[in-house]
Amino acid sequence: MGSIQNPVEVSSADRCEPGSFPLIIAKLPDTTSKPADPEQSATQWIDSFNQVISSSDYSGLSDLFLEESFWRDQLCLAWDFHCLKGPQEISKLFNASKSGSRIKSLALDTSSSIRAPKTSTLGDVHTLQAFLTVETDVGNGAGVVRLVNDGSTWKVLTLFTFLKELAGYEESTGKRRPNGVEHGEHTSNLNWLDRRKAEENLEDGQEPTVLILGAGQAGLTVAARLKMLGVRSLIVDREERIGDNWRTRYHQLVLHDAVWFDHLPYLPFPESWPIFTPKDKLGDWFESYVKLLELNAWTQTTISNSAYDDASGQWTVKLERIRDGKTESRIVHPKHIIQATGHSGEPNFPSRIPGIKDFKGDRLCHSSQFPGAPESKGKNKKAIIVGCCNSGHDIAQDYHEKGYAVTMIQRSSTFVVTAETNLAALDSLYSPHSPPLEEADMLFFSVPNAVQKRLNIDATVGQNKTDEKILSGLEKAGFKLDKGPDGSGLWIKYLQRGGGYYIDVGCSQLIADGKIRVKQGHEITSVLPNGLQFDDGEMLEADEIVFATGYLNMRTQCRKIFGDEVADRVKDVWGFDREGELRTMWRKTGHPGFWFMGGNLALCRWYSRMLALQIKGLVEGVTGYGDL
Repeated sequence: MGSIQNPVEVSSADRCEPGSFPLIIAKLPDTTSKPADPEQSATQWIDSFNQVISSSDYSGLSDLFLEESFWRDQLCLAWDFHCLKGPQEISKLFNASKSGSRIKSLALDTSSSIRAPKTSTLGDVHTLQAFLTVETDVGNGAGVVRLVNDGSTWKVLTLFTFLKELAGYEESTGKRRPNGVEHGEHTSNLNWLDRRKAEENLEDGQEPTVLILGAGQAGLTVAARLKMLGVRSLIVDREERIGDNWRTRYHQLVLHDAVWFDHLPYLPFPESWPIFTPKDKLGDWFESYVKLLELNAWTQTTISNSAYDDASGQWTVKLERIRDGKTESRIVHPKHIIQATGHSGEPNFPSRIPGIKDFKGDRLCHSSQFPGAPESKGKNKKAIIVGCCNSGHDIAQDYHEKGYAVTMIQRSSTFVVTAETNLAALDSLYSPHSPPLEEADMLFFSVPNAVQKRLNIDATVGQNKTDEKILSGLEKAGFKLDKGPDGSGLWIKYLQRGGGYYIDVGCSQLIADGKIRVKQGHEITSVLPNGLQFDDGEMLEADEIVFATGYLNMRTQCRKIFGDEVADRVKDVWGFDREGELRTMWRKTGHPGFWFMGGNLALCRWYSRMLALQIKGLVEGVTGYGDL
């Protein structure tokens, strides 16, 4: 079970997931050089690059990459994610490969004015930016390169390459979309609806190649990607309807990211969609997404037993499904299972606090079970919320608006940015006037995390200046702020530890005005029948207590559902690896045929393709699990 652990020496701002690594801060060059002819300079660099990788001598990479440069790659260099720093690390990977470079060539992508080579900036650094097409030994990819002039020649500051499709196994979209009808004499009386129902219910002995646990954004996006690759999947979810994992959350929940950042693959939100999506509206959209993309999904379904056979590379899974009020059992034999239950695991509920079972108030729960505050004006009710991230603030505001006297318990520190300031930070890529989504995503993910951290340190200074008034009010109210890891703000803190921040949608002003009280820096020693006792001797009365204390590692949920044998083989999820990429998520877990899928909507949109391509490569024999 979870617990509220005592603070450790590392500050809240810099805390990492256990076993993960703090992200380095990239050093950016000081250059203002601009190319006279961007296309010519980019072409010259590409020609030189192609010559080097086609030879067995990779020493020439030092002439093409700065010493402080980064090559971020997703499935082109290897069947994994890498972020290689400097030409020596790149050469090391090439030399370790049996076939040298899996990338056969790069070429300029001049298919649009946005993609054409141009002068640009990365923070204060002037760069030559060019979109790329990539040819690999197994398919085609794309990328973005940013070159800077080191005084004599143009060299890489950042290079991003990613696999888009496997040769011979391209997505059934666009020109490859299905016909939808067979003209001429019909050999079957089944129409589209008949065939659709048979596929959805796995009739006539059909088996899913991939079983996906969870019907949130993670499960739906990877199921959609697999479908377009011709891989049959089945989503199972314990909720009554698709989207209930959002509908059943607390009453006032609205997404804190803007609509332009949150589109799903293949089916973007309509032009009339609100900037910030209400939870129930998102649930309805998920339900429609399943129907429109013809995804196979079973609700009110749980996994009651599972086992993996290493010899056959196949799972045996027993499903319990409530259908028309009756429970049915079905055994399926997928080759792959994707745990798509979010990037977190079990709720971190402090069940071992002394006295927690003795509380006599109206409610004591984890935020994941909080349905919304009941109306209480004039009843002199009190609520305590333990935890000061997004959920904690939203729940505190809900209680306040329903007439409760509210106290938030803040044990460490929190990064706070207003929703408006956060929206402005994404304006150049995700807004009404930003580039098309595909180009925006390529630019966004092309920045290595270490470089993004450097840029965000400067950006956070500006954001804090913009939000100076509300941040000052919070500090005066006793609320402890931080600036994220090494001052790098929200995004890096999210990737490094999965929480510790609040995107302010109104609660900060209530705290600054004294309408919501904050108790900061003290531990709970016990739960009393009528409240909480703290280590400074103070006792706070409460009718309702909500622990917005986050979640454990995704691996904990894996252990609960799939057992010790599976959980002991997989690695911990989230936080950075040595190269600055997220651990285990969307990539090899340590257990063949078992994958983790999670993250916010933007991460799911992008990485669902990467995970689907890995599975497709295994299904078709393009690669083996040992190659990943």
